[in-house]
Amino acid sequence: MTDITHIWRIKKMDSVTSTNDEARRGAESNEREGLVVWALQQTTGRGRYGRTWESPEGNLYVSILLRPGCDLKHVPRFGFIAALTVHDTVHALLPDANVTLKWPNDVLVNGKKISGVLLEASAAPNQRVLWAIVGIGLNVEHHPDNPSYPATSLEAEGTPSTELEEILDTLLDRFYYWKKLNEEEGFEPIRNAWLTAAQKGRLSVRLPQETVEGEFAALDDNGALVLRLADGSKKVIAAGDVFLTN
Repeated sequence: MTDITHIWRIKKMDSVTSTNDEARRGAESNEREGLVVWALQQTTGRGRYGRTWESPEGNLYVSILLRPGCDLKHVPRFGFIAALTVHDTVHALLPDANVTLKWPNDVLVNGKKISGVLLEASAAPNQRVLWAIVGIGLNVEHHPDNPSYPATSLEAEGTPSTELEEILDTLLDRFYYWKKLNEEEGFEPIRNAWLTAAQKGRLSVRLPQETVEGEFAALDDNGALVLRLADGSKKVIAAGDVFLTN
């Protein structure tokens, strides 16, 4: 495992509104890259599209501050880095489980969601990123009961009791690995690794104005979903809720 003590500066807190809020305050106060906000619980945790993320004590809630200096259009790549990070972390704890990925950054264990990722960023007028925050929530002891989005936790899947700090160490180690690979070799190896672990096949994608169905075709250079429709045409989707239909 990489010695991460010189890479990350962990700020552990008992309770916050959300770890992304705290990381954002750090970003706007000129904290350098590598700040990691870890909270035992969140009072107003949130997911994509402003959804509530239930955050009782016992799960892992962490946000990582980055200053990648890339173009804003490349920020979604960090969602795939985060997904691979969680995939590796969960696989290390549940080596016999079926751990898969669902676009854009969901991690599933035996078909049930075990984590969430929330990306936030700020850019200059020239679209260069000033800061980016990668928020990760991992269900360790608890998971929500939501029929629309079946969920699970490490405990529910049979993981032996593990300290949150040990899980965080593994997560940060894997995040560093994928982040460094992206810096050195670009998005291609990230995309290939994600595709290897991803559930593909037939998908239903809920968009703001419509629901689109088709076959998973590819990821583009920035991680957008390329869907092959029934008429053979392709539709590029940058954001949406994906449901597996096969």
